[in-house]
Amino acid sequence: MGKIKFINEYPADRVFSYDERIALLRTRKVEQTAEKAAAGGADEDDYGIVVQDEFKYTLKPNHPNGSIYGYKAWSENYCSILQQHPIYVDALDAFSAKGFFFLERLRPVGTKWNPDYSYPDLQAIFDRYQVISGIDNCHHFTPDIQIGFEKGWDGILSELKEERAKHDESHHEFYDAEIAVVENIIAFIRRAGEEIIALSKAERNFQLSENLRTMGEIDLRIAEAPPATFREAVQWCCWFSMISRTYNRGSAGGQLEDLLNPFYERDIAAGILNDEEAVFYLACLFLQDSRYWQLSGPDENDNDRTCHLSYLALEAADKLNIATNLTIRYHDKIDQKFFRKSVELLFKNKQGWPRYSSDKALMDGFMRCGYPKELARRRVAAGCHWMCIPGMEYTMNDTIKVNLAMVFEVAWNEMMALDGEKSAETLWTIYAKHLKIAVDATGRGVMHHLNYQTKSQPELILNLMQHGLVKKGVNITDGGANYYNICVDGAGIAVAADSFAAVEQRIDREKRMSYVQLQQHLDENYSGVDGERVRQMMLHSERYGGGDSLGDKWAVRISKLWTELVRDLVNQHAGDYRRVNFIPGLFSWSNTILLGSLLKATPNGRKAGEPINHGANPNGGFRADGSVTAMCNSIAAVQPGFGNTAPVQLEVDPQIANDEEGVDKMCAMIKGIMNSGNTLLNINIIDAKRILEADSDPSKFPDLVVRVTGFTAFFAMLSAKFRKLVVDRVKSVNPGACR
Repeated sequence: MGKIKFINEYPADRVFSYDERIALLRTRKVEQTAEKAAAGGADEDDYGIVVQDEFKYTLKPNHPNGSIYGYKAWSENYCSILQQHPIYVDALDAFSAKGFFFLERLRPVGTKWNPDYSYPDLQAIFDRYQVISGIDNCHHFTPDIQIGFEKGWDGILSELKEERAKHDESHHEFYDAEIAVVENIIAFIRRAGEEIIALSKAERNFQLSENLRTMGEIDLRIAEAPPATFREAVQWCCWFSMISRTYNRGSAGGQLEDLLNPFYERDIAAGILNDEEAVFYLACLFLQDSRYWQLSGPDENDNDRTCHLSYLALEAADKLNIATNLTIRYHDKIDQKFFRKSVELLFKNKQGWPRYSSDKALMDGFMRCGYPKELARRRVAAGCHWMCIPGMEYTMNDTIKVNLAMVFEVAWNEMMALDGEKSAETLWTIYAKHLKIAVDATGRGVMHHLNYQTKSQPELILNLMQHGLVKKGVNITDGGANYYNICVDGAGIAVAADSFAAVEQRIDREKRMSYVQLQQHLDENYSGVDGERVRQMMLHSERYGGGDSLGDKWAVRISKLWTELVRDLVNQHAGDYRRVNFIPGLFSWSNTILLGSLLKATPNGRKAGEPINHGANPNGGFRADGSVTAMCNSIAAVQPGFGNTAPVQLEVDPQIANDEEGVDKMCAMIKGIMNSGNTLLNINIIDAKRILEADSDPSKFPDLVVRVTGFTAFFAMLSAKFRKLVVDRVKSVNPGACR
């Protein structure tokens, strides 16, 4: 079966406190992160995978190109992996469940999408406008883990078999694949329990031996039955995370209080759990994987969800203090003590967590799509910038990007090739035409994905945690979801807005140069005679983020057009049986480098190949004073307003809140941002000099965590290009400290 991780290096009589175990587990996590960095690192979430060389899996393809497509190939390969996968266990941990790779990434490069369902006409448009279409992007919707808590794996298996008997042969391929997957999941968890119990007998430390035995017994119980205790529920979450990650990187967690507080309260009342144990179990949950969890927020009756377990979650994350994706859902009735505690920890640990979402802005926006308040409230923070109703929605969130800056470049080139008047308004007319072409093609791409994704990569794990899907007997993209709310993100809004503003100000209004002259400087990448002077002039025009500037006005104009075009996709595809709802957002994720790499020099002073702006944030240096208020107001003004986000990414000097008064001011600032119409706030508390030193030698700071974008990551895990993204953002707000 391959190597089994087993920690047995301690004397028989040594007794560990929970805090000691957390500290030792954290040290091991940092060591494993260094191993991942040495193996190449990753510019993404810190998934809970472990680097190892003992177990390798060779894909069994069902296509001449060496890849796998459809129900049978995916289920057979996944089941084969589970049958061979070694059991990883650390005797200090409370839970087993660690994986080594993702099945989806074992496919040969360039073979993700089933070539039998190609889309060359659409691809030509995607290439022209630099559209990331989302076709074949897996998951990015959220399961309802409560389904697993209520049914257990055996209950899910029984339902699959019962429903198969009710459906005709057209559904049997779905059921046969899902049944095989669940049977192998049960067998895998059962095997884990048996092996861990056997290891407990070999463990010489009495405390750790007892821990291993208990861990193994829990695995044997939850292999089939629903979890009955707090520890069993958390172990169930850990297994589901590992199981779904191994398939295709899995998904988010959900509202932590709703899922775990019932178990916590029952166990406390029964006297079988105390807070010290609960904190340890939560720390081990956060250690297992950096899944997204939401804390606080209002319930269906507008009452605050914050409970004692919410505080324990913060305490656990504080003790562990690694890359942790916790989102606080801010609302008017939030427990102010809890909110303040979260801000204190944000500054104490300086690890980019937690972040904050606005209940009002997100709820009002989603209701604008025609959904009732009850459903709007059930949407939870589930990824870098996105929300989802667990077990109810198919979203494709954060997988679709249209480069608004590349659309500008196409429009600019067309205007410059035409005879006649050239102006910002002429350019805008051409821009609007091309943006519609790009958006409409993106919409058709979404429908192509929905129509054929099952033939490429069915969602065999997350299908199981969707309400009503098993009874329908179809993959989630084929009508299995209750709602289809597809997020389409615009990226590069600041580059486009600043470019419009620069030509209007410097050419149309001030007559400082002609369009032909600017074109020459763009062709020369501002490197020719007088190029740098012109670049600085364009760079210092009225920019987006400056506060009621020309750049702000253009950004609002672009956002309104973007929103109208994306929402119009709802009407264009109204006849589809899935009733697809398209929701506009503004976010680039980590595509800022990719989307800027093929972009030529732009009129805002940006040079060819440089990254575009991050998400909805202004370009660096948007104001001489770097006003946070002005920036946040600018981002609030461009919010599309239909339930998905255009996040604020904020880099803050730790000295801002180094005393009680500073924390109070930071709390007030966050409240102001949340009440201004903004939807999501990501904050980095960063010592600029420390970041520069870490960038020079990441190995010196193996436990340094930063918020790259919507996700946190160990700085040492990031590539040099992605470290530079963080460094450049820090320099733009604190240039003096970086000298």
